[in-house]
Amino acid sequence: MKIQSAQTGAQILNIALADDDEDDRQFFQDAIEDISIKTKLSLLNDGQELMDYLNLPNVVLPNLVFLDLNMPIKNGMQCLKEIRANADLDKVCIAIYSTSCSENDIEDTFVNGANIYLNKPNNFNKLRDSIEKVLQINWQYHTSNLNRDNFLLRL
Repeated sequence: MKIQSAQTGAQILNIALADDDEDDRQFFQDAIEDISIKTKLSLLNDGQELMDYLNLPNVVLPNLVFLDLNMPIKNGMQCLKEIRANADLDKVCIAIYSTSCSENDIEDTFVNGANIYLNKPNNFNKLRDSIEKVLQINWQYHTSNLNRDNFLLRL
């Protein structure tokens, strides 16, 4: 799931975050920058922006999308269903990134094809550690053994 950078030869993960909360986007970006894993982060303001981005001609698809559930215009569940229904996007890994602890939300996102569910941590160190743990997952292996036990990330 990693891509090669032509300039440096380093492994780079292409990450997208769709979240309507500007503070949450900035918090996430700061945490990504504090992790030693090389990433290219695309920040999107809502689900419609994410879908427009993913459907751009010649776009380099992200290896992993962090997707907030509660967004205006197009919410995270609508995006998840749309991504999973599109054969061109079906291999994109999706981490639900939400404040919701609702068992219904967790179950619905699992059933609809999300790869992992991450509750938004309430402090920077927990956020950084959670994101780092998600980025370190071998997604090829993880998705082949997708089950309810490894779906919800608890730290």
